Amino acid sequence: MQKEIEINLPPHKNDIENITRISASVLKIDPERINAIQIVKRSIDARKTKPFYKLRLAIFIDEDAPENDFSPKFQDVSDAKQVLIIGAGPAGLFAGIKALELGLKPIIVDRGKEVKSRRRDLAAINKEHIVNPESNYCFGEGGAGTYSDGKLYTRSKKRGDVRNVLETLVAFGADSDILADAHPHIGTNKLPQIIVAMREAIINNGGEVHFDSKMTDLLVEDNEVQGIVINETKTLKSNLVILATGHSARDIYYLLDKKKIAIEFKPFAMGVRVEHPQQFIDSIQYKTADRGEFLPPSSYQLVCNTKERGVFSFCMCPGGIIAPCATAPGEVVTNGWSPSKRNNPYANSGIVTEVKESDVSDYSHAGALKGLKFQEKVEKKCWEAGGKTQAIPAQRLVDFMQDRKSADLPASSYIPGIKSVELKEVLPDFIIRNLRKAFLEFEKRMTGYLTNDAVLHAPESRTSSPVRIPRDKETFEHIEVKGLYPCAEGAGYAGGIVSAAIDGQKCIEKIMEFKQD
Repeated sequence: MQKEIEINLPPHKNDIENITRISASVLKIDPERINAIQIVKRSIDARKTKPFYKLRLAIFIDEDAPENDFSPKFQDVSDAKQVLIIGAGPAGLFAGIKALELGLKPIIVDRGKEVKSRRRDLAAINKEHIVNPESNYCFGEGGAGTYSDGKLYTRSKKRGDVRNVLETLVAFGADSDILADAHPHIGTNKLPQIIVAMREAIINNGGEVHFDSKMTDLLVEDNEVQGIVINETKTLKSNLVILATGHSARDIYYLLDKKKIAIEFKPFAMGVRVEHPQQFIDSIQYKTADRGEFLPPSSYQLVCNTKERGVFSFCMCPGGIIAPCATAPGEVVTNGWSPSKRNNPYANSGIVTEVKESDVSDYSHAGALKGLKFQEKVEKKCWEAGGKTQAIPAQRLVDFMQDRKSADLPASSYIPGIKSVELKEVLPDFIIRNLRKAFLEFEKRMTGYLTNDAVLHAPESRTSSPVRIPRDKETFEHIEVKGLYPCAEGAGYAGGIVSAAIDGQKCIEKIMEFKQD
């Protein structure tokens, strides 16, 4: 017999013995009758004086829990119809896995390197300020998520699809806790092994994965895709191409614009990455700076409307590190990540505000690329202000609010270094104005948030793509080019690992639904 119950537990009693004892008490049965307990959902409620765990449990009484096998069922696709997948990020990899399930042969190409080799290029950015435009925090096997956090939270309403993505990750080596946690997280130290396992499954079942393979041309005849050119020399033929290149592959937008393939401006967001000592956030959220061994580092999620536009937290990383995520020389970009234990002494989060089409009117000559041009200019300006290295402009939070340059700066997790700069010198006025309004509102909700021990790092500029590649709502094909499937973040249809993975899966499903010939 199986029963589902909900219980609340203090952090120090969140162990299987106490869970079993309390579950038996709730069900009014002998604890010996409980053969197994599965945690269906787990979250922390810190709204009251003392935080506690909220657990939804599946209790198996007088019977064993069923064995869970989340392994996808693959076909041998060695001789199947081919689909070219451009990009080996979450969208591309999950499209490849779904292709194996449905009987298509995925051929994945990525401009970057495989996981292990990427580490050397990341070290070069951090220590030598050298940006490899083909291999960095954004480009390479696994995409940006591999080395920039691995958070699996999504606001997507497609809960069944979300569950499938999480189960697939478990099948390839992720901890099964991600199936229960309200805000699941894998961590940058664990994601690489999972991604390699996915790649090996694709190859072992007849698919192909190629690195150091940059798409330099898209072949189109009579409004139908014919294939791609790799590294300006090698042609791959197929009338099915999934474009899953991510939001930082700017050359793809320039290529499409040059070939007069429809693209359009998309609103995006820009701002700063704020870093607090983790103890500050713990003291606000848990009402104590010493959370002890039974609570994880606390996080937050903030959003407000300044009447002019929205401002919100983005990619909050408890116990995390701020990373240099430039994809070309002459620019600086920030992002954040956390290891699985989230045990670094700092908490960081993007705090960003909307960028509307009216904000980029000075770049109207660039057409659909006007948002991208705006983005590029801000990143270059911050690079120049930081000393033309990967060091970035920074300002203490209260100094920012009081419009004064920081006389000094505290330690930062950002390895290339930070330089004291008044951020109003590098960010547009409307961003500065709305960030200041938002920080006042955030202080009302999290008393103590507005402290000069917090540091703003600029810019946080790659929250999403400033370009959309339009596609048909039903078939997912490009609105003008048959056989071309704009996908996930780079096409403007998803954000984050889970939603990008879902979009990759759906592109394959749409191909099977509408391209059976």
